Amino acid sequence: MERPRYLEEIEIGETRETYGRTITETDFVVHAGHTGDFFPHHMDAEFMAKSEFGGRIAHGTMIFAIGVGLTATEINPLAFSYGYDRLRFVRPVFIGDTIRTRITAARKEDDPKRPQSGKLFETVQVLNQKDEVVLACEHIYVVQKKEVAAA
Repeated sequence: MERPRYLEEIEIGETRETYGRTITETDFVVHAGHTGDFFPHHMDAEFMAKSEFGGRIAHGTMIFAIGVGLTATEINPLAFSYGYDRLRFVRPVFIGDTIRTRITAARKEDDPKRPQSGKLFETVQVLNQKDEVVLACEHIYVVQKKEVAAA
């Protein structure tokens, strides 16, 4: 869904959550093939059966990619992603876990490189089916200012 919003129209503290998505064996295999990351933590069931986790854990980069991808149901054509900071893999994700993403508008700043825009910093939390945070990061979003567009 397209939802045009200027920086001034976004309220600090507003939150939205995505639908859930269950992580599968196929996700593990496809992500390993795409990235070349066949690390035993993700691909070797016998190795991980003896670990503190008791089984294979998802690639952190896969959970990041899927978690961010889930947010793409709402598109703001007046904005673009500038990147992500402070990425943390907080808890393991296992085959069969269902994740969803919560996005919260945290703060705004002027953008010295782009006076017609500002930066919106969003807190991104990927949650599992137990409502536990499994991944956290900050999304930096460049958003057009209404006051400049009106001038």
